[in-house]
Amino acid sequence: MSFQPNPGDELIINGTAYVVGRHPAAPGLAYAQAGRQGIVYQLIAKNGAPHEAKALKVFFPKFRIPAMVYQSEHMETYGDIPGLQVCKRDVLTPERNGSLIAEQPDLLYAVLMPWVHGMTWFDCLTDQRQLEASDSLALARALAGIGSAMEQKGLAHCDLSAPNVMLPFFSEVELPEGTSAVELVDVEQMYSTKMDRPDALLAGSPGYAAHRTVHSGLWSAYADRFAGAIIIGEMLGWSDRVVVDKAWGESYFDQHEMQTPCERYFILRKSLEARWGSKVVELFSRAWDSQDLSSCPTFGEWLVVLNAVTEQEILVEDTETEPAGTDTGDLAAMSGTSSEAVPSLATPAPLKAEQAEMLNQAALEQGERGVTDKLFRQARELEQQNKPAAALEVYRSLYHFVEDGSPLHVEVSAAITGLEEQLNPKMPEQPEKSKAWYRSKMFIVTASAAVVLLAAGIPTVSILADQSNQRQIEAAKQEDALKAAKAAEEKLAAEQEAAQKSLTEKQRQEAEQQAKQQALAAQKQQEEQKKQQALIAQQVKYEAYLAQKEQNKQAAAKLAKQKAYDQQAKYEKYLALKKEQEARAAQEEAARKAAAEAEQKRKEAIQARNKENVLQLISLYNKAYASQEGGSTAKAKSFAKRFRALYDSNPSYYRSVGEVGYRASSIYNFLGDTNFRLPKI
Repeated sequence: MSFQPNPGDELIINGTAYVVGRHPAAPGLAYAQAGRQGIVYQLIAKNGAPHEAKALKVFFPKFRIPAMVYQSEHMETYGDIPGLQVCKRDVLTPERNGSLIAEQPDLLYAVLMPWVHGMTWFDCLTDQRQLEASDSLALARALAGIGSAMEQKGLAHCDLSAPNVMLPFFSEVELPEGTSAVELVDVEQMYSTKMDRPDALLAGSPGYAAHRTVHSGLWSAYADRFAGAIIIGEMLGWSDRVVVDKAWGESYFDQHEMQTPCERYFILRKSLEARWGSKVVELFSRAWDSQDLSSCPTFGEWLVVLNAVTEQEILVEDTETEPAGTDTGDLAAMSGTSSEAVPSLATPAPLKAEQAEMLNQAALEQGERGVTDKLFRQARELEQQNKPAAALEVYRSLYHFVEDGSPLHVEVSAAITGLEEQLNPKMPEQPEKSKAWYRSKMFIVTASAAVVLLAAGIPTVSILADQSNQRQIEAAKQEDALKAAKAAEEKLAAEQEAAQKSLTEKQRQEAEQQAKQQALAAQKQQEEQKKQQALIAQQVKYEAYLAQKEQNKQAAAKLAKQKAYDQQAKYEKYLALKKEQEARAAQEEAARKAAAEAEQKRKEAIQARNKENVLQLISLYNKAYASQEGGSTAKAKSFAKRFRALYDSNPSYYRSVGEVGYRASSIYNFLGDTNFRLPKI
């Protein structure tokens, strides 16, 4: 791409003068962010405030599509929705910006839109920055509000993920009152009934894609529901240090864990229930267990539940929530006794680690059983409330957690089959009603023949007194009338015969159809009897399963008591070994101090070496600059490569020292393009 502006360069777009912004971390470079489809540059209006900055998105040649103009015209109407200010965009076209595009061809069909200040949700995740409970709730409410407003207009972002969720809530620039706490960017894949389907569809970002339904791409009105539920869950959970520390990395969940009963799911679910209540957990579980995107909760449901949480409840949760891993609490939980019965003693590190491992394992096993029991009860209640469609969705979610071949697996399979047949019954074909049009036609033909005969008989009486000539004429007429009547009778007989044949054939078909219906009814009755017998057998198996479950529960209670006794014995043993451990701890403290002194010396040696490397980096840059000025590009490139190799050994340190970061940026530009002139620093 030939468009590579420098900070401070001036561009005039649609009659307004802009200057390219400076990167806050590298003042010598333009403020730009690279994406999958192009590069976004910050433009600052000469006579505008900082919050009025614009973003110029310059697309790579592959994505410079003329239809972007049509798409942006439709997006303009959505720019007033809170969180979608990037929809207020102008496309640079040859008709309106011909002179600028002639000077910079890469700006063809570039997009000018508002610059969104603040970090991304991706930055908040990767920095592992814990939020206040009030901040978590504000962000989750804002995202739910944006999604609800979009759903009401039939819109979907279709690539909802952490990098595409901006947080003006944390902006260092003073923003106007009423600015949304959350903004969505990268809206080129947006779904709307008024916009054309993109040529290339995205299949969702890792950590936010529902693996059960997403295969070839997302582009529908339901595309944001699953990813939105995951991000809202992350935002609410990010006020809990346990959740923050357990995050996978660039998202809370690893993509391979999506919609599985993994450890991270139960940790987040437990945190949401403890801090935000059961209704939040129910919505999150519905999305996690959903079989398709349309089964996920709407953003409107999220907004109603989140708006019901008051600031007073947040303060109570912050003050009443105890730190995880309290010594006496852990010990009481393991022993099955109250915390008052356990002495308030500081538990040593080895015992705390063992307790934490046991508690985590027990929570995972209990969590899986709780999911299946809760889903089964919920499905039964929906069936009793005559809500077969909702019950079917819950049974399908439960099917994912049930072990194959178990009695509950058989019961769930039968329930799914029965509900599907109930919602989609097979209707027998209705026989066509026999038509009786020929009967009325026969009546008409018969009446016509009678009229002809009567008409022929009337003139015969008066003809006897007339002249012979007149009698001959009337006789001829009578003969013609008789012929016509005979022809009508023959035609009527033929039509009656054809009608009789048609009636006989129709009656035969109706008899065959009736016989088929009777056979189908008998077959259906047999199938119903078999189904009832199968249901009875399944009910017997399920009752046996419940009895076995009760026995297992009693055995588990007995085992828990035994574990409590064993734990008490361990605790008494711990008291006996306490003095020995204290002596060992003193020895370990002395060893730790010695190790700390050695580590300090090592750090001082590394610091001295880094300072020497800084001097060497400056020397290599000066040599590269002098070689380039002297006309020896190859020699300058050799010094530049040595500079880059040394700089890459510890970039985080060298970037913070003086102008070394600026020198490194210039060296990278020179290695990428040998025509680049190294500045004198």
